[in-house]
Amino acid sequence: MPIKRQTIRDHTAEANLFARRAVIAGLVVFALLAMVVSNLYFLQVEHFEDYQTRSNGNRIKVLPIAPNRGLVYDRNGVLLAENRPVYSLEIIPEKVDNLEHTLIFLQALMGITDDEVEDFKQSLRGQRRFKPVALRTRLTEEEVARFASRSHRFPGVSIEARLARYYPYKETLTHALGYVSKINKKDLQKIQEAGEEGNYAATYDIGKLGIEKYHEDILHGEVGYQQVEVNSQGRIIRTLDVQPPIPGRDIVLNIDIRLQQAAQEA
Repeated sequence: MPIKRQTIRDHTAEANLFARRAVIAGLVVFALLAMVVSNLYFLQVEHFEDYQTRSNGNRIKVLPIAPNRGLVYDRNGVLLAENRPVYSLEIIPEKVDNLEHTLIFLQALMGITDDEVEDFKQSLRGQRRFKPVALRTRLTEEEVARFASRSHRFPGVSIEARLARYYPYKETLTHALGYVSKINKKDLQKIQEAGEEGNYAATYDIGKLGIEKYHEDILHGEVGYQQVEVNSQGRIIRTLDVQPPIPGRDIVLNIDIRLQQAAQEA
């Protein structure tokens, strides 16, 4: 008669195995919950403003900031070339519905000449449509006030303050200092060939003659940037981040302006 074998179950081992599996399953569930909570925190707290910006139809834009041009001194520390704030009437072509009509209205309102309009159109040919182009620079206080009272009629047109070059002793040192002037098509081509287009993204003027031209690389500086949020109308709502520009370096010339003036007056 065969003997039946009876399997003896180790209930303690099974209980321990079950406990280990339960712990592992619990850890997995906890890890998944932690990931969900982490993602919710990331979306709702850390990046709430970013997603709110998208939901409102706003956009993030990176705008260049022009560096301040370096100053020029004589050997005694007398300032020969400096930067002074001026106001300019600027147009962003892509924000203007009918550019020709806008120019006609601005001519009537601001007394813009045909030559200024032609210069503006020449500048447009070498610029991207989202970049502002100056129609008139060095506005008077009366011109600023006249436009400001009617600015709502001209979307895409604004008055901007910027620094312009000023020479206290222009007549005495024109031959040595040279001058700066608006970047033209030829200048832009040279900038692009040198791989410096990005560094001039917010710059209007460039050295044309003399010291201003010869030391352009020293005087110009390095462009900065600001990251801004703009609404559907293109207006800046807030600034998100700023990388300040690096000003151009100053230059000290081996010139004595007083001796130069004395020589001219003699």
